Amino acid sequence: MIEKIRVIFEVKDLRNRILYTLLMLALYRLGTHIPVPGVDPKALESYMHSSAGILYNIYNLFSGGALGRLSVFALGIMPYISAAIIMQLLTAMVPTLERYQKEEGDYGRWKITQYTRYLTIAIATFQSMALSIWISNIHLPSGQSIITENPFFFIFMTTVIITTGTVFLMWIGEKITEFGIGNGISIIIMASIVVNIPTAIIRTYELLKAGDLSILKAVIAVAVIILVVAGIIYIQEAERRIPIQYTRRNIGIPTTQATYIPFKLNPAGVIPIIFAVAILMFPATIANFFANKSEIARIIAETLTPQSYIYFILYIGLIIFFTYFYTAIIINPNDIADNLRKSGAFIPGIRAGMQTAEYLNYVLSRLVFAGAIFLSAIAVLPMLLIKWLDVPFYFGGTSALIVVVVALDTLHQIEAHLAMKRYEGFIKR
Repeated sequence: MIEKIRVIFEVKDLRNRILYTLLMLALYRLGTHIPVPGVDPKALESYMHSSAGILYNIYNLFSGGALGRLSVFALGIMPYISAAIIMQLLTAMVPTLERYQKEEGDYGRWKITQYTRYLTIAIATFQSMALSIWISNIHLPSGQSIITENPFFFIFMTTVIITTGTVFLMWIGEKITEFGIGNGISIIIMASIVVNIPTAIIRTYELLKAGDLSILKAVIAVAVIILVVAGIIYIQEAERRIPIQYTRRNIGIPTTQATYIPFKLNPAGVIPIIFAVAILMFPATIANFFANKSEIARIIAETLTPQSYIYFILYIGLIIFFTYFYTAIIINPNDIADNLRKSGAFIPGIRAGMQTAEYLNYVLSRLVFAGAIFLSAIAVLPMLLIKWLDVPFYFGGTSALIVVVVALDTLHQIEAHLAMKRYEGFIKR
C-alpha cells in the first residue's frame, strides 16, 4: 500500500489534482465551523440536541455538522442536488432543454448548468429564509431567545450569508471536478459523512465503558455495518458483459475480433438515493419549521419522519423511480445499437439495428430492476436494524452507499491516471 501511494505522488498531474482536492475540502471544513453572527451557538446546540429528531440528524449528517452550528455552509450542498433533480426532470419534459442536452453540445450543457446554478440560488434563498425564521422563533425553556439580534435583521442577514455560502460551496464542488480528482459534489457529500465517523466511534466507546450499551448490540451493529459495506462493494463492482464482435478484413480474409459491452448491475450509482433523500427532506424540513403553528404541517412532518413506515415506502418508491429515470438518461440502447452498426460490430446471434437495441433494452431493464431492489434494500434495511437495536449513532445504508461508491469511483479515476502513465493499477482485480 505504501508503495502504491508513493507511485501515485510520483505522477505530477495526479499529485496536483489530489492536493487540490484536499485543499478545497479543507476550505469546506473551515466554512462549516464559521457560525452565522447573531446567534448564541451554545444555546442553539443545546436546543438541537434536546429537541431535534432524526430528520435533523440526517440533514446535519449531510451538511457535515454545519447545520447544528448554523454555519455559513448550514444547508450543505443539498440545494444544488435539489436543483439538479428539477433540471433533470425538466430536461425530460421540456423540448428546449432536451434539445440543449442532446443537440447543442458544449453550449447546451453550459446553458443547463447555468439554469441549475440559478435554480440553486432560488432554492437556497428559500430554505435559508425558512431556517432563519424558524431559528428566530426558538425559545429555550427559560424563555431565553437563541438569537441576539433584531429578528428582522437576523433573518435578512442569515438568508444572505447562508445563500452565499451555498453558492460558494457549489463553486468548490465544480472546481474539484475540474481541477481535482473525482466528482466534486459527491466528494463534498462523502466528506460530510466521513467526518462524523470518529465522533460516533468515541461516543459508542464511552457508552460501552459506562455500561449504557451492551456488548452484544455493539457487535451486531458492527457486523451489520461490515456486511452492508461488503455487499455494496460486491454489487457495485458487478457487471453484465454482453459479447460483441468486430468484423475485420486481413488481406482479403474476413476475421472477427471479440470484445464486450459492460453493463453495471447498478448503472445509476448513488444518484437515485441522493435524489430520493433530497426530495423527501425538502418538504419534511419545511413542515418541521411550521409544525407548531399548522396542523397540516405537523401531519406532514410526522408522516415524513424517517422512523415512519410511510417514509420507508415513499423512499423505496423514489429510489426505484430515479434508478430507472437516471439510467434512461445516461444509457440509450438505440444509440449503442447505432454505434455498433456503424463500426461494423454485432452481438452474436442478434441482428444489427433494431433487434440489437431491443435486446440491449431487455438486458438493461432487468439489470436496472435488480439494481433498484438492491439500492432500496441497502437504504432501508440498515436503518430498520439500527432502529431495532437502538444504537447510539445514526447509520443508514444511504450514507454507507454514498461513501463506498464515491470512494470506488475516485479510486477508479486514480487508476485511470496511473494507467495512462503505464503504472500498475491501484486496484487489483
